[in-house]
Amino acid sequence: MITVVGWDGSELSATAVARLQEAALVVGPDALLGRLALTALTVPDDSLLQTLDDHLEHGEGPAVVIAEGDPGFFGVVRGLRAHGLKPDVLPAMSPVTRAFARAGLNWEDALVVAPSGPRELGRVVNACRAHPKVALLVAPGVGPGEIARELAPTTPRALIVCEDLGGPDERVTHSRMGEATTRPWKDPDVVLVIDPLHRPKEPGWVAGAQPGPAEWALPFESRVPAEVRAYVLAKLGPRLGDLVWDVGAGAGEIAVECARLGAAVMAVERDEEMCARLRANVLEHGVKVALTRGQAPPALEPLPDPDTVYVGGGGPDVVAACAVRGPRALVCALRKVEQVTAVLERLREHGYRGEGTQILASRLTLDPGGSHRLTAADPFFVVYATPAHSA
Repeated sequence: MITVVGWDGSELSATAVARLQEAALVVGPDALLGRLALTALTVPDDSLLQTLDDHLEHGEGPAVVIAEGDPGFFGVVRGLRAHGLKPDVLPAMSPVTRAFARAGLNWEDALVVAPSGPRELGRVVNACRAHPKVALLVAPGVGPGEIARELAPTTPRALIVCEDLGGPDERVTHSRMGEATTRPWKDPDVVLVIDPLHRPKEPGWVAGAQPGPAEWALPFESRVPAEVRAYVLAKLGPRLGDLVWDVGAGAGEIAVECARLGAAVMAVERDEEMCARLRANVLEHGVKVALTRGQAPPALEPLPDPDTVYVGGGGPDVVAACAVRGPRALVCALRKVEQVTAVLERLREHGYRGEGTQILASRLTLDPGGSHRLTAADPFFVVYATPAHSA
């Protein structure tokens, strides 16, 4: 029999104590094993599954796996179940629960992220850009300093850093972003990344990230028809954890839609009037879009690398500057068919395989006599490209 015992630093339950006393083997992190007075054989959890397999093969009695907090929440239970083991689980308070409690915050509307390492830093940062309340379970290379460094200066956030939760050196620090990048942290467990300006409109009915929008390709007053925007959004595939560039953003129709679908969005627009309209659309729809007023390509240089890019204006040179940054998808809307060949050639030069589609929408309109007729809009040519090596 295998029992998983969660421990949050408080007194263990009578059942947990009994299981530990009966155990022939206890496996767990060195830091936790060192705090418990155990008579059973103790083994660090560096090779947890192999240790348990060897123990079960020899039938040497019950085993206990001890873990921090609730082991069923981003914890060891998932790995054991995937390995074919079905443990009894005695949970304790999860680090996320304790962190929000120490901060005095509700957390049913929080997004919880648990990266495995620095390769997932970008997606975690994008989630923090897009979501106003995020709990980060700290991993090597993904802690308060790294998060603050990546978010600054485009995405101001308040950080609440929780160290040694449940332990003797527990500390909860409200940190500014600049401080977080330079301060030495001791054993941080959880970082709460909070948008201090966010005000929820109404209580939600589901925990974490909210459901997607009920409607997309919204009826904006837009230079790009809704039918074209629907196709562009389908090809971009914006999602939580992505960073989308909207270059030549205009009034931000694509930027706002991508943000509503959960992505982090950075918009680039040179025209002052369009920037004002973009800000108004962002406020109206209650989303987050980081706006850079400037001329592409130069305005693109300081931006972090995108996952996907929409180019609404600027021509082949702008498309090429975006392709250099290696997005997984690049979509460009063009008004003239003559532009398509030049854009496809530049994409090919930068290792992208592209295809083009003409979209011509005809809408029903009501004439003065009360009859309906079709009115054709001007065609758009949409180029969609992905890296050639991904084929």
